[in-house]
Amino acid sequence: MDKIDQAIIKYLRNNGRAPYLEIASKMGMSEAAVRRRVKNLVRHGIIRKFTVDLQASYIASALTLVAVTPGSPTSEVANKIKLLDSVSKVNEITGQYDIAVMIEAFTMEEVNNTIDQIRKTEGVASTNTMVILREVV
Repeated sequence: MDKIDQAIIKYLRNNGRAPYLEIASKMGMSEAAVRRRVKNLVRHGIIRKFTVDLQASYIASALTLVAVTPGSPTSEVANKIKLLDSVSKVNEITGQYDIAVMIEAFTMEEVNNTIDQIRKTEGVASTNTMVILREVV
């Protein structure tokens, strides 16, 4: 991935619906060159998906920190959690906790249900959840 690919990704992160022609104009490239580069980024798994990013006031969200029981492989627990409804992101982390989970749903009830599912996941020792009040942009 070179500087041009990085610039295209940065542009798409701000506007995932931007037409290739618009990106090409901003980058000083042809539309075909941008299309080819985006296709390659997708094919190589660098861009995994194009998604909808909702304004924070329209969703309920929480960050749940997860401690894994000793002897349980953290990556296996993380992969189980990743499959749960309303889980938008899972990161293995360092520190007191082993996994950070971002939960996003339309209602707080859905968030709570996901937290309950995380707590019941084999290999989870404890959790610490923080409800997101607002996003600072």
